[in-house]
Amino acid sequence: MALLTLTVNGRDVSRDVPPQTLLVDFIRDHLRLTGTHIGCDTAQCGACTVHLNGRATKSCNMLALQAQGAQVTTIEGLAATDGTLHPMQAAFRACHGLQCGFCTPGMVMSAVDLVQHHDCSSEEQLRQGLEGNICRCTGYHNIVKAVQQGAAAMK
Repeated sequence: MALLTLTVNGRDVSRDVPPQTLLVDFIRDHLRLTGTHIGCDTAQCGACTVHLNGRATKSCNMLALQAQGAQVTTIEGLAATDGTLHPMQAAFRACHGLQCGFCTPGMVMSAVDLVQHHDCSSEEQLRQGLEGNICRCTGYHNIVKAVQQGAAAMK
């Protein structure tokens, strides 16, 4: 076992974990934050995306101990403490940017990172920026609308 200390959704957390524990498993199993989904276990689908020190990171592709001392934000930590949805969450809801919802947490986390750190002024750039997130239901049309609306609200 190794001691892991980090900040998750603004709260300091310390837990003993086996060294081989993946960050996604730590988040889901040790912290019971189940909004971060496990989809492919190979970092291809993006369902496990969280923010690590402010950048989108696929949590199924890294060991929890690699996040030692880091700031992690999950989908549960994106909304305001009073429950008000983040502008990107509100946009996904308003634009029906989901169907089954499995990809949605990772998609929202990636979209927030995309808007904050990359140029997404055109639909083509936006679609390219979301390439690491797979949705099997929507055809992406409403996801793109949601990210555009969320981006406008975030500015």
